[in-house]
Formats: sequence, C-alpha cells, structure tokens
Amino acid sequence: MANTSTRTLRLLSLLQTHRYWPGTELAERLGVSARTLRRDIDRLRELGYPVEARRGVDGGYQLAPGAALPPLMVDDEEAVALVVGLQTATQTAGPGIADASVRALAKVVQVMPARLRRRVEAIRVMTVPAGWGGPAAPGADPGVLTAVTLACRDSERLRFSYTAAKGERTSRHVEPHRLVSLSRRWYLVAYDLTRHDWRSFRLDRITEPHRTGARFGPRPLPAADAAEFVRAGLDNLPRPFRVAALVDAPAASVRERIGRWAGVEDVDGERCRVLMTVESLEWAIIALGVIEADFHVLDPPELLDRVRDWGVRFARARPLDGIRPPRRD
Repeated sequence: MANTSTRTLRLLSLLQTHRYWPGTELAERLGVSARTLRRDIDRLRELGYPVEARRGVDGGYQLAPGAALPPLMVDDEEAVALVVGLQTATQTAGPGIADASVRALAKVVQVMPARLRRRVEAIRVMTVPAGWGGPAAPGADPGVLTAVTLACRDSERLRFSYTAAKGERTSRHVEPHRLVSLSRRWYLVAYDLTRHDWRSFRLDRITEPHRTGARFGPRPLPAADAAEFVRAGLDNLPRPFRVAALVDAPAASVRERIGRWAGVEDVDGERCRVLMTVESLEWAIIALGVIEADFHVLDPPELLDRVRDWGVRFARARPLDGIRPPRRD
C-alpha cells in the first residue's frame, strides 16, 4: 500500500507539469506496466483529479487544463492521525514549532476533500486541550475518535460499550459534550442518561460507538470547562507518587517550561518549588530535566535514588568504537 501511495504521488507530480504524457513514456518513468498505469490513473480520478486520456497508438494522459485540483490524498484514518499530530504539536512543542504547526494545520485542513475536512474540523472544534503530560498511554482508535467527535458536534446522543479500569464492561447511553486531550489520553465528557450525572470516559476504553440520531439540548456542565471537569475527576483517583523539588531558577522561567504539567510556587525570586503528582518517577525526572537548572529533591526519597541511577547511565554515554554516525546530506 505504501509503494502504491508513493507511486500515485509521483504520477500526480508528473501530470502536474501540465504537459501531455504518452502512456508508454509515463509507464516507463514510473517503472510499471501499462495495465498498472491505468489502475493508478483510475485511482487519481477516484480522488477527484480530472485526468484526460487519449486512445490509440500514440495515446497518453494529461490533467484537464484549468482544473481546480485537490492536492492532498489521505484516507479517513490518515486524516485523523495527521490533524491530531499537528494539533498535539501546537499544544506541546516550543514556540517556534508550535507556531509552525498552527500554520501547517490550517493549510492541511484547507486542502482536504470536503468530506474529510468536515470530520477533522469537528475534531479541532470539539477538543479541549488540557496539556499533555505523563507517560505514554494507549491512543484512541481513529474510527472511535471520529464517531464520538461528530456526535459532540451535532449534539446527538451516543451509545457505546465501555470497559472500566477493573475490566467490567457496560453499555452506555450518553449526551456527548466535548473531548479533552490530557496526559497523552483522550477523554469524552458526557452526561450519562442511565446514571443521570456527568461522567468522563477514556476513549481507548470505548468500543462500538453508535450515533442514535436523537438530538438533545445543552445541559450546564458542573465545571468551568470540560478540561477542568476531567482534571477534577483524575485528582480524586489515587496516584502513586507526589513529587516535590526545589529548583534553582525563577518561578516564571520554570512555569514557561513545565507549567502545564506541574504546580510552580515562588520561593525567593531566584528559586521555586515544583509540585507534581505522577504515575511514574521517570516522568518526574524528565520534567525536571526539561527545566535545565539545578534542583534538590524534597519528596519522595526514592526519587533521588532514581535520579542518580539516570545520571550514572547518562555519564556512560559515549560513541561506540568502529561505528560511524549516519551520514547526513
């Protein structure tokens, strides 16, 4: 499939030179048979590219002159992955990359076919970013993400199967409100029609989402926004580690680097206290390392041992004799 997609892009690139290509020459340039070339031409037409064909001995292909061409070829799952990836970069990367990601996201959405554009626009509009911290976690299935997002956008009641943390599987009937991206996970905030209360659901635990066609009016959310609602629910869950560290850097600069992932308290203008609740001490080490300043572990004591272990491994890092680094052109 990857080779086919690459070849199709190359075929489109050749046709966009706005010259007439004899079929034999075009097939030779692509290294395929005439039959494969015809299939690739048909694929371009299915994607909306107006390719004209001339039959006969000197037959060939060219794009229709003056046609408005859709310049992006992606399927549904690829479109969701592309937009989610760029949207994540706008929330987590440094200022330069984040700004470039915003511009790229706007351009990518503009050149998508109308059907895909409506879907990914729904993901952008219906998602509330809340910062991405913590260790990597399972992502949501693109099909589930799309179905839930469209139900949020259209204020349409949704049914799905849900597997709780302890493995219990239940059927849910909800009024979906918003999606929240937090701690590398996706959450659906919705009003549960069976339990008559607001709930948040991890998207990677949702299966078989089914839009019912029944519309509903908005209900008041018992929080400032969907992200705050999810955070409040997570704060009530038991977490294994509460970390405290004294950092030799002003609070303002530390907040700029990790303020989305931790609490930062000013101490004396030159130092600050960093507080975070994490599922693994490795994540705390990464967050403290990102600050690029000296720090002192206050709690828990085992964090100091883990930091020292990392330091020993990092100090051993060196080039491997006899192996050259990869060449960069």
